[in-house]
Amino acid sequence: MANADSNTFAYTEMTKDQTIIAKDIAALLKMPLGAKDDLFHVLDICSCWMDELAETHSHAEYIALVGRLLAGFNVLRVVLTHQLPQHLIERLTVEEGQEAAPCTVSEADSDVLCEYCSAVTQVLLGQQLGQAQQVQMTDLLSQLFSLLEENLTAPRFVRTKKGLAWISGELVQGLH
Repeated sequence: MANADSNTFAYTEMTKDQTIIAKDIAALLKMPLGAKDDLFHVLDICSCWMDELAETHSHAEYIALVGRLLAGFNVLRVVLTHQLPQHLIERLTVEEGQEAAPCTVSEADSDVLCEYCSAVTQVLLGQQLGQAQQVQMTDLLSQLFSLLEENLTAPRFVRTKKGLAWISGELVQGLH
């Protein structure tokens, strides 16, 4: 409760043109995300949130974006357990003889990177860090997410005369 010597007001009034969160941020935060979305859609939305997180100077927007990122990583954790739909398999496939960009992180590390992103996000949401540490942790989150995104969007398959094969050369038996 505010008193006469305080600079805190008990009943602040918002004017019509005053917003807590900018309209473009508000639209970004309202982007629906669910476990039935495909992997690349979830990555695209999380990428938008990460980009905006790097640009925001508002504490309210920062916390809202970090919260949405945590939700996004939770959805991503579920999506990573789903079978890949055919349209994603096509996007992750190169033709035989076509050079695929090497992936810097092993395929098995996607789950671990997602867990790391979630853990750093939870630390940021706890708001127990100093300003310099918060900047460092935000940069770490950005780098971890970039590795995760690079890993998940790197080609996995090669279309050969014998059928679809993993980049490593083994023929694909069942897809996941």
